[in-house]
Amino acid sequence: MKVVLQRVKEASVVVGSDVVGCINRGLCLLVGVEKGDEEEDARFLAKKIVELRIFPDENGKMNLSVGDISGGILAISQFTLAGSVKKGRRPSFDKAEQPKRAEELFGAFVDRLREHGMRVETGIFAAMMDVCFVNDGPVTFILESRKSSTNLKS
Repeated sequence: MKVVLQRVKEASVVVGSDVVGCINRGLCLLVGVEKGDEEEDARFLAKKIVELRIFPDENGKMNLSVGDISGGILAISQFTLAGSVKKGRRPSFDKAEQPKRAEELFGAFVDRLREHGMRVETGIFAAMMDVCFVNDGPVTFILESRKSSTNLKS
């Protein structure tokens, strides 16, 4: 699994003309599921994200987690994160998980975030979505579970 994490002042997702998810201060997560990903990947990334200290404390240092600031999470499934543009001019999506399995793992990821007490909003799986956010900082990180899959203890 891959996650592009952005610290945001606000974020929302619109499908058609309907706002289907919206948060104030917190995290906007773009989540890509790759072939071979398992629930352990979802568990690892959810825990890592909830515990990341990337919000400023009273001294301006990144010492607080999203939970510490009572922030929200907007999680959006984005299969293009599993794409490759290494060859040619058209992306290859050979590494992207099949839609049914990807939806299950994305759901498991969201469930793990909620088990940590987080308020999580989502888009609609496989829909065309407009994602709007105000990046705070900007602060953006890319997390991958595979590089840590041999040591998913943290």
